[in-house]
Amino acid sequence: MENIAKNIGTLYNKAEQYSKTSLELIKLNVIDKSSDVISSLAVIVSLSLILAVFSLFFNIGIALLLGKAFESYAIGFFIVSGFYLVVAIVVYIFRKSLIKIPIDTIVVAKLMKEKDENYFKQQNNNSN
Repeated sequence: MENIAKNIGTLYNKAEQYSKTSLELIKLNVIDKSSDVISSLAVIVSLSLILAVFSLFFNIGIALLLGKAFESYAIGFFIVSGFYLVVAIVVYIFRKSLIKIPIDTIVVAKLMKEKDENYFKQQNNNSN
């Protein structure tokens, strides 16, 4: 009877240790995946900002060039603005396929990555 009680106590301790370790592993996986998504988004935001500044100066140059050609800088800026109005309308019409679906795909792929799963399976096989 003492042996059974001792085994139950040992089993309880091991189960408690296992649950704590599993919880810690889940926390670490959430932190890893969150940091991966955040760092990816930070890169995208940084590159977008740099591209926006480049685009601003490039478009001012194009508008000035067109304005000189048409002998009115206002016409050059209106032409460039009209072009971006057309681009905005096209992007709005195709926003799901151009923006939403690719971003959803990237975020889900980052959250569902399973590179660590193979490592843990390998470690469990080596310990057995």
